Amino acid sequence: MKKRMVRITGCLLAGALSIGSFGLNTYAAPVAGVSSVTAAEIAEGQTPAAGVSQALAQCLADSNDAAAQAAAEQAEQVSENETPVVASEYTDIAIAQVDNYVNVRSEPNTDSEVLGKLYNNSAGTILETTDNGWYRIKSGNVDGYVNCEYVVPNDEELAKKVSTKYAKVNTTTLHVRTEPSTDASILTMVPVGDDLVVTDDESVEGWAKVTTEEGDGWVHKDYVDITIEFVQAESKAEEKARLAKEEAEREAADAAANAARKKADGKLSSSKSSGSSKSYAAAGSSNGQAVASYASQFIGNPYVYGGTSLTNGADCSGFVMSVYAAFGVGLPHSSSALRGVGYGVSLSDAQPGDIVCYSGHVAIYVGGGTIVHASTPSSGIKFSNVNYRSPICVRRIF
Repeated sequence: MKKRMVRITGCLLAGALSIGSFGLNTYAAPVAGVSSVTAAEIAEGQTPAAGVSQALAQCLADSNDAAAQAAAEQAEQVSENETPVVASEYTDIAIAQVDNYVNVRSEPNTDSEVLGKLYNNSAGTILETTDNGWYRIKSGNVDGYVNCEYVVPNDEELAKKVSTKYAKVNTTTLHVRTEPSTDASILTMVPVGDDLVVTDDESVEGWAKVTTEEGDGWVHKDYVDITIEFVQAESKAEEKARLAKEEAEREAADAAANAARKKADGKLSSSKSSGSSKSYAAAGSSNGQAVASYASQFIGNPYVYGGTSLTNGADCSGFVMSVYAAFGVGLPHSSSALRGVGYGVSLSDAQPGDIVCYSGHVAIYVGGGTIVHASTPSSGIKFSNVNYRSPICVRRIF
């Protein structure tokens, strides 16, 4: 406002001088162009006041244009100097905080149709906030409304706690190194397609810290695809299909296990007795117990990367695959793929024969809080406490 007043005052002064020059009949000394315009108007028979008005308007217009250009240049300079704001990876994430689940509905009210369930610690992306206290979210294949009272939005600390960040290997064989440098020694190797849990991808540019069976190591980001995974909502159709699939898998597994039981028992009775072999009395299906007992006889045999031999050497997923193959069950030779076989159970409900999945590793639960697994090249196939590392999930075949 102050600058505009200065511009107006300058223009008025120029106009006043021009009028004064007219009154003194001094055309020979025009003032800064305004007087010359006025003189020309007088020559045409116009009044000087009209010419002054036009000149004053032109003066103000020119002044405004200059001010606008200066403001634009200043704004551009500020924009160039500002640090761009980068949105968090967890922005607009709503996380269910309930005892079991919250319904996802077709409309923002409790009378509308239930489309699915958002279980505790599951998450969805917020698409809209209604005036009556509901969020419209997208979670998995479910797009609907949840009551704001049952979810926590935009809480980065909680989001990191309930999510898992994975590094999926996108090269033939990934070298996991002891330090974030290509000159560091190789801790272990991971095949293409396997996932590793990321514990830090911010502190060292271009590198991510991951968890492996051999310990924590570093991988270069050029050779992995990093994603964040949340447990997502389950639609009504998905829930129905899951329950039907679990029942069918249980029936098929029981049939396969019963057919292979005599064969496995025969192998177990003819195998050499090992002092490290254990017998666990634990609740669970007899088929699962047979798997656990069969797997336990290979304690002390070697770990071989990429191997599938229970006697000459296997890696972690090759060990699980070969044990289950003896019971007529085909499983993938991949620790990350094994997270999708059978059906999920909680760790507290784990039974002998269940598959326990870790970051880049997999094992067979034998009961009593113990797993059997092909661990490392230095330790081979051995028993460990199930919580020696944090399990990602537990999958049940039988």
